[in-house]
Amino acid sequence: MIISHKIRLDPSNKQATYLAKAAGTARFAYNWALAEWQTQYAAWKDDNSQPKPNQMGLRRQLNAIKREQFPWMLEVTKNAPQMAIIQLGQAFNNFFAGRAQYPQFKKKGKSRDSFTLTNDQISLDDCRIRIPNLGLVRMRETLRFSGKILSATISRTADQWFASITVDTASNHLPPAENQGAVGVDLGVSALATLSTGAKVTGAKPHKALLSRLKRLSRSLSRKVKGSANRHKAKQKLAKLHARIANIRQDSLHQLTTDLTRRFHTIGIEDLNVSGMVKNRHLSRAISDMGFFEFRRQLEYKAGMRGAVVVVADRFFASSKTCSAPGCGHKVNKLPLSVREWTCPVCGAVHDRDINAANNLEKYAVSSTVSACGGEGAGLGRKPKTKPAPMKQEFNRKLDLG
Repeated sequence: MIISHKIRLDPSNKQATYLAKAAGTARFAYNWALAEWQTQYAAWKDDNSQPKPNQMGLRRQLNAIKREQFPWMLEVTKNAPQMAIIQLGQAFNNFFAGRAQYPQFKKKGKSRDSFTLTNDQISLDDCRIRIPNLGLVRMRETLRFSGKILSATISRTADQWFASITVDTASNHLPPAENQGAVGVDLGVSALATLSTGAKVTGAKPHKALLSRLKRLSRSLSRKVKGSANRHKAKQKLAKLHARIANIRQDSLHQLTTDLTRRFHTIGIEDLNVSGMVKNRHLSRAISDMGFFEFRRQLEYKAGMRGAVVVVADRFFASSKTCSAPGCGHKVNKLPLSVREWTCPVCGAVHDRDINAANNLEKYAVSSTVSACGGEGAGLGRKPKTKPAPMKQEFNRKLDLG
């Protein structure tokens, strides 16, 4: 199993300068290679006898000219420019396969500063990581996983540096799900998640809580003179606040998804059209603040680690409009978002809109698991293919049972 652990670094001022220089070198190499790729590709289209661009050829071309044209590249590790070009090649592979858009040039200050190191260029010494041409840099914690280190990506968020260390480990570090049955999860704006057990999780809503401060710092930045030291300070303050909002949201989602995958072996959710939902100007801010896509991503990879199953209902599955009472299943024609409770005209059951949707998602997940595996208890036997993400695992979650 390949998994990553993202650890915050504690570099000195001299070390932070080196890291910024290496990230700038990687950004320059990426942009240089992209420009060369476009030029060589245009020449190849005009004359097929010309060589078609590829990342290996661009790496050799850069190595041949960097000592004369870019001598400052020699001040940092050789991995910084070389891995940037390899990543450009992967970006083009994804583009030609239809998995991503055409690669774009990276802009200083507008793209995440980062560079990647291969396993032969790094080593760990307890709470320190050795980086070429720099030496040992302190880490805030030790690496949690044992196994072969594949690579490390050094990145900066606001004014903080992180090392995402990728490890190929043979054992699973998470215990299996507790098998407390199946659960349906209905996502919403007023409550982040409503479970079929009746529990509701309100969500952190960090953007809404810090919106006034965000507006104030944004106005302050807009008044500063471009290129001035005061503008740089204001930009750092705003970046720190954005990082804080993202961290609060990530922590809330990690606690919720960890709790769900720890307790339940079968989890039913909806296939939400998030990109379409955020086009609603009245709800786009609230939807983005909840992080629906990130919730599903975390839920799927953590369920895969624990041997649980995530069943995704069809996008047009009428979870809210269908009566979840036993033996009923009546579907109403219309149910506006403003209606939070409704009464089934057939059986007379009174439903909370969100709890009713969660109950239907649970039934859908159980029926799908039974039909696919031959029995309800066979859910733990399924092993969906998921890719672990470089995020920390949390194991406590307080649910609002109101």
